[in-house]
Amino acid sequence: MRIIITGGSGLIGRALTESLVKDSHEVIVLSRNPAAVKNLPKGARAEKWDGKSAQGWGQLADGADAIVNLAGATISERWSDAHKKEIRDSRVNAGQAIVDAVKAASKKPGVVIQSSAVGYYGPRGAEEITEESSAGNDFLASICKDWEASTAELDTLGIRRPIIRTGVVLDLNGGALPKMLTPIKMFVGGPIGSGKQYFPWIHVKDEVAAIRFLIENKTANGVYNLSAPKPLTNKELTQAIGKVLGRPTFMPVPAVAMKTLFGEMATLLLDGQRQMPVRLVKAGFKFQFADAMTALKDVLK
Repeated sequence: MRIIITGGSGLIGRALTESLVKDSHEVIVLSRNPAAVKNLPKGARAEKWDGKSAQGWGQLADGADAIVNLAGATISERWSDAHKKEIRDSRVNAGQAIVDAVKAASKKPGVVIQSSAVGYYGPRGAEEITEESSAGNDFLASICKDWEASTAELDTLGIRRPIIRTGVVLDLNGGALPKMLTPIKMFVGGPIGSGKQYFPWIHVKDEVAAIRFLIENKTANGVYNLSAPKPLTNKELTQAIGKVLGRPTFMPVPAVAMKTLFGEMATLLLDGQRQMPVRLVKAGFKFQFADAMTALKDVLK
């Protein structure tokens, strides 16, 4: 297969690229600065795009088997008004660029994987969240709704479009886990805020496997929650990390400290969702890492 990935230099994109080329698939990573995309595995190449149009790369969509849209500015830094705009614009513009490329293609891609996130549901406490649950009404929920809608026009063209609402990806190469490890390794780790907020996690290998499953399963369409079937609270996950590392986790981080340090972005740490991968499991996907201890032992080995 020939697969185009936007956001291919990020945590998920790199892991997905490596997995695909190991199976002899051709991968094209779109980047604003292809020269800066280092260490791509053999079988993958970077092509330039501006992140907002099909100019210069759109012809690559013609005859491609799949497009995986992971593009979007990071949410893991303080949310100024300017950065909020960048978060939204980067996602909406990338989606529109893909729509334009697909519309112009003579032989259209068989599937477009549209990225989204668990933030779609907003803070929900201990409520069990499935793909049928309603959207939240906070900033992250509004971003996810716009993100998903950015490629909705493809539905009218008959393009299969699985939407992946991903939880927190566990991997040492990026994401939230390395930041969580630092205080625990320094013997000052503990739950954040109340510790009762749910933490929807997924091992990076299962994230990649799930995306590939949705690409290859020609009946897969619509929304899929990508997170492990056994979500933990922040306190439970912190304790699990401490157990694997052999470190104590009894020093809680007050919510007020997080809000002072990160402002509105602190919601990423203080609020959560008890997300369940109902449709993914029903479709036949098998998790390699269904429980946190097994996942953490593999990641931290």
